[in-house]
Amino acid sequence: MRWNTQDTIAAIATAPGAAGLAVVRLSGPSALACADRVFRGRAPLSQAESHTLHHGWAHWPGDGDRRLDEVVAAIFRAPRSYTRDDVVEISCHGGTLPARRVLDALIAAGARLAHGGEFTLRAFLNGRLDLAQAEAVADLIAAETEAARERAVAQLGGELSRGLRALGERIADAVAEVEARVDFAEDVGGVEVPPHVVQAVRSVHDDLGALLDGAAYARAVREGVRVPIVGRPHVGKSSLFNALVGEERAIVTPNPGTTRDRVSESVELVGVRVVLSDTAGLRSGHDAVERIGVARARAALAESPIALWTVDGSAPLEPDDHAVAGSLAGKRVLIALNKSDLPGRVEAREVEALVPGGPRVVAASARTGEGVGELREALADLLGASQAGDVARLAPGNERHVEALERARAALGRAASAGQAGAPGEIVALELREGMAALGEVTGQSVSEDLLERIFSRFCVGK
Repeated sequence: MRWNTQDTIAAIATAPGAAGLAVVRLSGPSALACADRVFRGRAPLSQAESHTLHHGWAHWPGDGDRRLDEVVAAIFRAPRSYTRDDVVEISCHGGTLPARRVLDALIAAGARLAHGGEFTLRAFLNGRLDLAQAEAVADLIAAETEAARERAVAQLGGELSRGLRALGERIADAVAEVEARVDFAEDVGGVEVPPHVVQAVRSVHDDLGALLDGAAYARAVREGVRVPIVGRPHVGKSSLFNALVGEERAIVTPNPGTTRDRVSESVELVGVRVVLSDTAGLRSGHDAVERIGVARARAALAESPIALWTVDGSAPLEPDDHAVAGSLAGKRVLIALNKSDLPGRVEAREVEALVPGGPRVVAASARTGEGVGELREALADLLGASQAGDVARLAPGNERHVEALERARAALGRAASAGQAGAPGEIVALELREGMAALGEVTGQSVSEDLLERIFSRFCVGK
């Protein structure tokens, strides 16, 4: 690994900018000695007990007259620290310069600047956290909704890891029995896999499937979702956008084609940060500017797995409506049958039939507010409101986790099918071990150095 875990590392652990305090973190075998070259207090930090605070001054190393800031040093001795190495956290005054100068002094005293995520990497390598818990640290920092925070805290506390370990133990039991039958085939009458083992493997396969069923919602909670409001011009997209976000964000006029660029606003639904986008009406643009707006609307639609299609319920369907419907293939779609305050000219079943998969149609009026609440509820259901609860806490929302668990489930499915077909135990055991290895990738039991570098390089420096 390109990161030397025997180095003593240092970084600013708090966000830049004006603040009451900033924290500079130091970790490694020489953390206390390095800190003593900078810190001046009543006694050397190397003589201090763990989990104690010490008031003093930060000085430039080797220059006792060159004070940098008044500070408080917190001591955490190995292994009772975040990294399980010796850790010193120096609290200085907030702002850009105080923390920067303390960090410069620590580097001059023998530390090196930490890479992104290197403190948490050391916590993983030293066994304080498994890989799923380590990734939850970054999720917790990035959480923008209460549901995302709760989910990250649950994963940091080991709920996902414990569930996966329990599944792994059940697979290990099956592997042990299958391999024992192979090793002692003469004593047990053959190498075929007994039915109760096949059933046990299928049970784990099904439990993984139930876990993965909540993955789409868990990922939406973790990452948020962009939902473009699309439709032909003059169907009330901007009015509907304003009604859904609760304020006048988009310009509304009686003239078709008013919206030329994407206007976005965030709302929270069932714990998911939803970025709604009012887009230009989808048609062949009349001028260069409108064509650019239409192109951006199509790009917004292409980027999102979900779309809110707005249809004017007071006018017959037009060719442009059919064209919009054709661009929605493969997406989760909610249809707003707008202008319900006017006499209806389109039935719900007509627009529903234009989009495969039986999308939900909600009649609403952006002008009066009628049906807007129901539209929000329908959008929440599309995001997975029925799974908002324990599934959000336990289901994998990290794309890496989902991919590994899908591979594990596929391997278990092959193992169960092979066992039921009477295949030799060696083949079944091979598939089972592949499933165990895929599970282990989530918690870090089996993971490459390249993957570790990719994961932790995304963390902020200081964490």
